[in-house]
Amino acid sequence: MLFAIPVLSFIVPIVFFGCRFNRQPYLSWSQYIITFVVVTLLWAGARYILIWCRTRYPLFKQVRKRLFIQSSAMLGFTIAGDNLLHFIIVRFIYSGGSIALFDTDELINRTAADVFCVITIMCIYESIYFMHALKDSVQETEMLKRESLQAQLNALRTQVNPHFLFNNLNTLSSLIPENPKHAVDFVQQLSKVYRHILEVKDEKSISLKDELEVLHAYSFLLKTRFGNNLEVHINIPEEKMNRKIVPLSLQILMENAIKHNVVSSDKPLQIDVFTDHGSLVLSNNLQVKKQVSESTGIGLNNIRNRYKLLGDEEVKVTEDENSFTVSIPLIEH
Repeated sequence: MLFAIPVLSFIVPIVFFGCRFNRQPYLSWSQYIITFVVVTLLWAGARYILIWCRTRYPLFKQVRKRLFIQSSAMLGFTIAGDNLLHFIIVRFIYSGGSIALFDTDELINRTAADVFCVITIMCIYESIYFMHALKDSVQETEMLKRESLQAQLNALRTQVNPHFLFNNLNTLSSLIPENPKHAVDFVQQLSKVYRHILEVKDEKSISLKDELEVLHAYSFLLKTRFGNNLEVHINIPEEKMNRKIVPLSLQILMENAIKHNVVSSDKPLQIDVFTDHGSLVLSNNLQVKKQVSESTGIGLNNIRNRYKLLGDEEVKVTEDENSFTVSIPLIEH
């Protein structure tokens, strides 16, 4: 504003009203000051409209609508305000002297000047705005990529950490003498889980069908360990299988449910996996442990951030007295 308003106040009288230094109509200091005041007032009003439109329509997909409403409102305000200020100046400053209250040529020139000012203001502010938005977008994308990679690495570490391996080896050692066939199935499902983690650790998204296959294997390991104390119900229609999902998200959510809730004969834990419109839902009955082990850093925030890389849809979490539910978007492509 400090740069553009003085420049516009100098350009407008020369370009649109033919003012010169060496002949009539002369560009006098008084005319420059009046133009400066008019441009300042109109600029301030147009700037207010611009800021309001950005607040009202903040999303990227609303840019076209915002620019249309913004430019229309700014142009209407500038033309109306300019004519009102012209009337006030002629009526009260020049007292109807040498300047006509209504002149067709002058009206055309003022309108052209108003359009020029609006375009100038729009170009200046939108250029700055989009440059900052682009910079922020690049920084956010890079941050989300780093967090996504960290989340995938953490997911891998979680599954190969000593506790996970120790629990499964303990379960396996008890199975071998009692039920060798079940022990073989257990090893095969454990192998499937590890193989899946290694295969998808660098993927942004995978098909729901592939994710559910490893979820069945992971559920097998958990149900073998907890027996009837854990119930897992998976109900996904066939037509949803080709949708995509962030890899390891269901496994992480199920792991969190086990980690944060009591699983016992007195309080069996029930986990339901199903679809609801365009989302995949994982819900469990809420029976929170009094003492929860230290977090591994894997959780909803990592899943949310990985989804931000893929689109605008958000992960939704709802909790009440009886249940904890997470809805994650199903990606079409």
